[in-house]
Amino acid sequence: MGSLAPAADWLCLAAAPAFALMALLTGVLDGSSPDLLCSTSRSSPWSGMAVMYALMSLFHTVPWLRLISGRCRQSQWRT
Repeated sequence: MGSLAPAADWLCLAAAPAFALMALLTGVLDGSSPDLLCSTSRSSPWSGMAVMYALMSLFHTVPWLRLISGRCRQSQWRT
């Protein structure tokens, strides 16, 4: 099981870019929202899949921040 740990570390880094790409593609390619056809009230600009993917991307940046902060600490000790 010890050999799977590095793969899991790198896999957690894939979530934020994947969700960011999904948010971008959904925002660009989703020209019309089906919710507008089914609802009589105006929908909020914050209630869409692109916003959900953007928030998920934001919440999954923690592994990237840990990686960056670890590199910053290592470079401080080298200089």
